[in-house]
Amino acid sequence: MSVEEWLVSAVMSMYTGAKTVVRTIYGNSNGFEVKVGMHQGSALSPLLFVMVMEALSREFRVALLAWLSVCGKVQICIWPN
Repeated sequence: MSVEEWLVSAVMSMYTGAKTVVRTIYGNSNGFEVKVGMHQGSALSPLLFVMVMEALSREFRVALLAWLSVCGKVQICIWPN
């Protein structure tokens, strides 16, 4: 997938060293580092979802175009944006 390297670095830097706690009826746990996943309720979640889906969609369109061009009997033209 083709996601700009600077964007990947920017998002990764926002999550480097991220810590969280678990809140229970007995109080909060000690903080611990989050190594995978995203923060619950993060404003970045919808943006990252759209970016990943766009990259996947772009790859799919290119692969479909290549497949259609290989199949000589198919008379459909699909052009990526």
